Amino acid sequence: MADWRQGTQRATGNARLRMSAGMADIDAPSSITARFDAHQKASCRPMGGSGHCINDPQHAMSHPSIRIIQDEHSALTAMLRSMSMLVQRGPVDRPEQFFDVMRAMLFYMDEFPERLHHTKETQLLFPPVAARSEATRDVISKLAHEHEVGEAKVRELQHLLLGWELLGDSRRERFEVALKAYVEFYLDHIRLEESVVIPEARKVLEPSDWRLLDAAFTTESNPLTGKYPREPLYDRLFTRIAMHTPAPIGLGN
Repeated sequence: MADWRQGTQRATGNARLRMSAGMADIDAPSSITARFDAHQKASCRPMGGSGHCINDPQHAMSHPSIRIIQDEHSALTAMLRSMSMLVQRGPVDRPEQFFDVMRAMLFYMDEFPERLHHTKETQLLFPPVAARSEATRDVISKLAHEHEVGEAKVRELQHLLLGWELLGDSRRERFEVALKAYVEFYLDHIRLEESVVIPEARKVLEPSDWRLLDAAFTTESNPLTGKYPREPLYDRLFTRIAMHTPAPIGLGN
């Protein structure tokens, strides 16, 4: 797997979603991020007996990398759920817009989490935790394998979506089944990272490990969290997603 720094040439970097509607700008912290927060609270799942929710920023303690991982997981969860909602609604009477935004969302899933977020977790988070915690090694091995196959799953979805768009409704069910499986796969993956790996990382990692992790995750962070400086290169992509996608990720109906 390529070094995570190489992924920055293809990934989103530090971007914050800004959307234009006519002459007015909609700033991400007051719109998209608020939707993430509401979605996160509504789907709170207690972590063990701590009373904290998975993805709860208050549980991230003092490590910037953990806060960012949890923010990114929250953004990815919102994206996945919005994709499911959009497909359930279907193209209706606007098929061009539907397929356009679905392509954009799948491109985002390939561009950011598969090529950058996962690479940093695999190279910088998993190895030191596994080295110091034998009990987590099987789980980490499973998660690392899921990182390896995740990109292929996205590419399969892109192909199936194109088949639906070009060949019609005879290909719709194949896409719907594959997307449902992918969403379940990804949400289970996130839950496993946050319920096993992150709590163990807090117990066993050394200050030198945290310095590497914090440096890596604060350099390139998920643009859809709405908490980092915008990258103009990706403005068009995120505008397209936000303006035509239902909540929690966007402002569409």
